Amino acid sequence: MLRMSKLTDYGTAIMTFLAREPGCLHTANEIATGVHVSVPTASKILKALVRERLVASHRGVKGGYFLARAADKISVVQVIDAMEGRVGLTECSSIPGACSHEPHCSVRGSWQRINRTIRDALAGVTLAEMARPISTQMVRFAHTRPVSRPGA
Repeated sequence: MLRMSKLTDYGTAIMTFLAREPGCLHTANEIATGVHVSVPTASKILKALVRERLVASHRGVKGGYFLARAADKISVVQVIDAMEGRVGLTECSSIPGACSHEPHCSVRGSWQRINRTIRDALAGVTLAEMARPISTQMVRFAHTRPVSRPGA
């Protein structure tokens, strides 16, 4: 099963929270409350996101965190990569040379193609889209994906 860690899930929620109010500064307390995580958890995630230059911060009494660039310029794959490392289903699909079976693996090329497809799908979703109300997302999805019905 493909699954990202809870911290990555929270990281995506934090990034989406910040994307909903571009240009606004939020304290770690406000962010933690907004996404329903503890302050230490939010702080740990924010530190990683700042290190990867997805979030910026201002120190001081009127300080806080904000997106380092526009929400439509940050993709979900960038957030996942920042939290987990490069997205990869198998070792060879994310880190060439990491698997000892790589030189004689008959399915390596297929896994790499599958991994690229997943990365491309994640790269195609921006924080701006994530920050939109769910009803807007569903309308967009409904208009971009044909539904095949049995017997139609």
